[in-house]
Amino acid sequence: MSENKIYYIEDIMEMLPHRYPFLLVDRLEVEEPGVKGIGTKNVTMNEEFFQGHFPGNPVMPGVLQIEAMAQTAGALVLSGMDDYKQNKAGVFFMSIDGVKFRKVVKPGDQLKMHVEKVKEHGKVFVFKGKSYVDDKLVSEAEFTAMIVK
Repeated sequence: MSENKIYYIEDIMEMLPHRYPFLLVDRLEVEEPGVKGIGTKNVTMNEEFFQGHFPGNPVMPGVLQIEAMAQTAGALVLSGMDDYKQNKAGVFFMSIDGVKFRKVVKPGDQLKMHVEKVKEHGKVFVFKGKSYVDDKLVSEAEFTAMIVK
């Protein structure tokens, strides 16, 4: 059994085109390259969206939780490609299904996005994602994405 590979923010920035304030994955632990992994987002009060969502009661928008899962999936797919640095591939959303929000995510939380590829057809991938804070489910979705070089 191989050991999980860890990608840190510098590695993730080589994989994904996103940058602050829209890069929502700080760390990626790959359990199976291209198939299964866990992304981490350290949620801080410095996030720009907290200025308006909501003053006095900061809550991470649910749509950004789903985006963080999608970014985790994109980096996960690229982690399974030997030449991701040379090809500069991008991963784009196609659909999102079965979205559920269970609990709020607040500053100081560490969001753990568990993502797994469930189908692959050519350049199209289907993922299931579940996000947790302190081992409690906070959001989940199934989403489809396409890889573009």
